[in-house]
Amino acid sequence: MPTQILLLLVVLVFSSNIARAQDDCTELIQGVVPEGEETHFFIDFEVPEGTAEIEVRHEDLSSANILDWGLDDPNGFRGWGGGKSEPAIVNERAASPSYVPGPIVPGVWEVVVGKAQIEETPAEYEVCIILRTEPTLEPQPRSPYQDPGALNDETRWYAGDFHIHTVQSDGRPTMREALEFADSVGLDFVMLSEHNTNSGLTLYGDLQPDFPTLLMIPGFEWTSYSGHAHAIGATEWVDQKIGVRGITMEGAIQGIQEQGAIFSIDHPTVPGGTFCIGCPWDIPVDPTSVEGVEVQGGIWEAIDFYEDLCADGSHATAVGGSDDHEGGQGSGVLYSPMGMPTTMVYASELSVAGIIEGVRNGRVVTKVNSNDDPMLETELSGERVGNTVFSDSSTLSVRVTEGSGNTLQIIKNGSVVQSVSVDSDPFVYQMAVEAPAEGEDRYRHQVVDAALEPTTIGSYVWLRASEGSSDDGSSSGCSCRAATASDRDTLFLSVVFAFGALFWRRRR
Repeated sequence: MPTQILLLLVVLVFSSNIARAQDDCTELIQGVVPEGEETHFFIDFEVPEGTAEIEVRHEDLSSANILDWGLDDPNGFRGWGGGKSEPAIVNERAASPSYVPGPIVPGVWEVVVGKAQIEETPAEYEVCIILRTEPTLEPQPRSPYQDPGALNDETRWYAGDFHIHTVQSDGRPTMREALEFADSVGLDFVMLSEHNTNSGLTLYGDLQPDFPTLLMIPGFEWTSYSGHAHAIGATEWVDQKIGVRGITMEGAIQGIQEQGAIFSIDHPTVPGGTFCIGCPWDIPVDPTSVEGVEVQGGIWEAIDFYEDLCADGSHATAVGGSDDHEGGQGSGVLYSPMGMPTTMVYASELSVAGIIEGVRNGRVVTKVNSNDDPMLETELSGERVGNTVFSDSSTLSVRVTEGSGNTLQIIKNGSVVQSVSVDSDPFVYQMAVEAPAEGEDRYRHQVVDAALEPTTIGSYVWLRASEGSSDDGSSSGCSCRAATASDRDTLFLSVVFAFGALFWRRRR
């Protein structure tokens, strides 16, 4: 068949499919992306009484432009598909991945459109709205999220991964497939951190009983076009559209933290542009409001970013996350499966509250390559409250296991102050430290291999002078030190926590 005829047939078939798709539309909306600095715009459509299901098909009509897509009902958020090409479908008892089922409220709904990448102008789009009186999606086993409680009441180190994606955002695996792989590699907890949606949360109740030793941590990845962050422990969606309709970064952080969740910046040093839209962190933020930094996000390290943030006053915990989008089945030099890195959290129990408390208190170690990397456990003697120890003179000690042949680095305020060969297993090292007369010093450890590449990274612990403490343990001029005697006793019994040091290029 001549090439010209083949191309003509392809064009005719494609045109016919478009025509049939348009014939299905209750309303076909064609337009041009508005110019200006605002990152999002909105397309209104009317939903009448008696509507049982809504389907929204969308096209950016360009191979160069990228638009993101979401859906709001008259009461607010109904889902965020991001750059997905698949349509959004919602009814009362079911929804397509990334979207939230619920009553189909009559009134004005909005298609939310994000200007992810505009290379060609005018940038055109097409939206097909289909309103049905009968649902096409079958009911799904959804229920309101409930905390599963403690899966294990032992106080110990728990292994997990805070950064995993499934079909509920831009990942390939189903939620069950992701959980099965995490369980198979020995993780104790995972967070399915979907982009700008909590759509999978109502499926946790159906899945968690099938994984009695693997805790599902609620949360999501708050994703803007100028940076990504984790909301560890969050159950309520928080708007990411900074600069649109009065949304601010400060308000977003507040919305996360008011839920008792942790605001933690993700992969701040990943290349941006067309490689990863919005991935590098480029938003001015109060360092003291940042509670975590992903110092190892997949293959990407961010230790300098972490050090700079801590130097500016943050008490952030250093965490890790694989950013796995393939359910453990990917390949290539840029791919990290679940558990690479593995984040170790010292917690009083394997529960959502226990893991969050461990992270907030800085009791975290990141094993760069896998759970088989060396482990380090750090203690700073004195009165500990959260991630701060109050003592004029203190002993900084560390216990390294499975680390023989490597090097232990001791970091103070961003600089390596000692490097020691790990020549036994276990290996214990101590040094005396003095609190500064004013302010605070910070200490952490890390283990590096023969090539000085990090294998194990710990979080900082801060040391302040004990001056100003009162007999009842309450604060005297230091807002970070409000603790009762019983609180101190509980915290002091938890004597091991982990933090590590400077790392260079990650070993694959």
